[in-house]
Formats: sequence, C-alpha cells, structure tokens
Amino acid sequence: MMNAFITCLAACLLHVVSSTPTSICDVAWPIIAEKYCNGTRQSPVDIVTTNVQANTNLTAFTFTGYNDNATLTEIKNTGTTIQVTLDHKKMHVEGGDLPGLFASTEFHLHWGNGSTTPGSEHSVNGKRYPMELHIVNKAERNGSVPSDSILAALGIFIEASNDTGKPESWKTLTSYLAKIASAEDKTRASNKLTMDDLLSGVDRTKYYRYLGSLTTPNCDEGVIWTIFKDPIKVSRDLIDLFTTTVYINKTSNSPLMTNTFRGVQPINGRIVMSQIADTKITGLIKPTSGTKTTSLIKPTSGTKTTSLIKPTSGTKTTGLIKPKWGMKTTRILKPTSTATNLSQADRVRLANESSIRGRGKASFFVTWFSLR
Repeated sequence: MMNAFITCLAACLLHVVSSTPTSICDVAWPIIAEKYCNGTRQSPVDIVTTNVQANTNLTAFTFTGYNDNATLTEIKNTGTTIQVTLDHKKMHVEGGDLPGLFASTEFHLHWGNGSTTPGSEHSVNGKRYPMELHIVNKAERNGSVPSDSILAALGIFIEASNDTGKPESWKTLTSYLAKIASAEDKTRASNKLTMDDLLSGVDRTKYYRYLGSLTTPNCDEGVIWTIFKDPIKVSRDLIDLFTTTVYINKTSNSPLMTNTFRGVQPINGRIVMSQIADTKITGLIKPTSGTKTTSLIKPTSGTKTTSLIKPTSGTKTTGLIKPKWGMKTTRILKPTSTATNLSQADRVRLANESSIRGRGKASFFVTWFSLR
C-alpha cells in the first residue's frame, strides 16, 4: 500500500509545466483523498484571524537540544521533499498546552516554484509564503517514543528577503542540496547547524493552535498543529536553490522537485486558537445620548459636566470653571443616584471592557487520537 502511495506521489511530481503553479498532487490528490485522506479534520488550513479564539493555556514552549549543533544528523532527498533527521534522544519540546513531553524526530520543507510563487501549505487570511518548514514531534512514554505516538507538528513560514546568501544558517543548509540532488540521496550533516540557528527571528511564544492531520498520505488525523506567527526570513537566492537543484528521481531526465505542497482543506467547524483573540478595539468609547461625560469629551445638550469642560446654560459645574450669573455652583460635586464618583461614561467603558474580556476566555478541549 505504501508503495502505491510513493508511486502516486512520484507521478504527481511529473506534472506538466503550466503558467500557474499547481500542487504536487493536483491530479492524483483527488484519487488519494477519496480513499485515504477523506477525514473531516484534515490539514493544511487557511487561518482566518477574525475567527481565532483566545486560549490562555497556550503558554510558552520549552525547547531542549535546539541549541545543540550535534542534533541535526542526516539530510535526505526523499523524492518528495528534503528531510533532516533529528536526534530525538536529545531534542524535546514541551509546554504550550501540549499533553506531555514530545521528542523532535525530523523536519522537512514544502515549497512552490521559486521565491516568487506560493509554496507554503498553511495560509493566514489567504496569504501564503514561498516555503514552510515542519518539525515533527512524537509523544514520549516512559522515556521512549512508541510507534503509535501522538504527533505534534510545528509549522514555520519562510518569507523571501532581498538579501543575498542570508541568513548564514540557511546558506549552510542549502549547501548540502547539491550532494542530495537525486531521490534517496543522503548525507551526514556537519556540526555547524542548530535548530535555533534555522529558526532565527521567530518569536516562539506567538502561535496558532488547531487539531488537524498529516499533509501526506495516509493523512492521519489527531495531529496537534502549532503554526508560528513570525516567519523565517531567507534570501531569495537560497529559496530558489530548492527548485533548481533537487530532482524527484535518479533518471537523467528527472523533473526538478517543485510545488511540494498540499492544498488548503475545509476547516469544518474546527476552532483555531491563539494567546490573544482578534477582539474588538477597546479604549476611547464615544458617548451616546443621555450619558454623563467627564474629562475632555465634548458634552451634549443637558449633560452634567466636570473638570475642564466649558459649561452650557443650566449646567452645574465644579473645579476651576468660572460660573455665569445665576448658575449654581459647588466646590465638590455631590454624587446622586445617577452620578457617582465614577462617571457614567467610565462605567460604560469598564462594563464593555469586562464583557470583552469575558468573551475572550476559551478553553481548548480536544480528544487526542493515537495514530495507527
């Protein structure tokens, strides 16, 4: 069965060149999806920020071994992507509302057809990036990684910059591509790279979270997805090396490896969460008719005023305002049943803010599936 998958994916790569970019499996994906990838919680998805809900449990991660230059062990051309094997005994991630300790086993990349075309799998408000990096993590049990582990995937967008040969870490990574030009080629990684180096510039405390699937067959569901908001910035010349250097097989006429992404899948009612929801702006609220105002807000007819507002006829004043003839004044405004030491406008503002804060709280309850 897996041979069929590989054959099908390889066939997808033998696409006809067209004027618009197509995904790796535009032709064969419908066939695969109908039988193997037809779940209701599939990945990737488009993240619509106005629908994102807040979850205060999404705290910072703890990364172990990500600063170790001996943890990137092997770089391989799989025929469908470039994959880097990680030393899962040294590299771990926990926190961020993950259900336990996860071992980082490998990372791979998805790209389009050069630095100017979309190649990421996920998108935000319809925006896609030239590349996307996925770090695959498996849940540990009693210090080992079982075959049926829960998966947690970390997705990082890669954005094109106008520098040349930058950053240095990605210049080092892409220098291996010529050594693994054909499918199944692999090479040992030298002790010059760390995962932290490759993720330079990414704030790993800001991210989106949802429950999805693998993006390649069998498209198993139950994957805990984390999509970081900040992209890695890589110069265009280095991004272009992925589409001009590596091939999908060993034949002399092998096509280059391009458009190695799956298309966006339906969200199907799933909730995407983050530390901060896209809530309404609070702060300066415009008063409505009949509300009492204070400070620098211009009063409407019939409202009582205080502080530096110029009074109109018939209004009571306090403070430094010079009263007109016939106007009743007092040094300290005595609160009434409808006016307390806290103005009505302030109470409206505080009530609105309290309501917004109440709506912003959400909990993330999911059923963790063991992958078979």
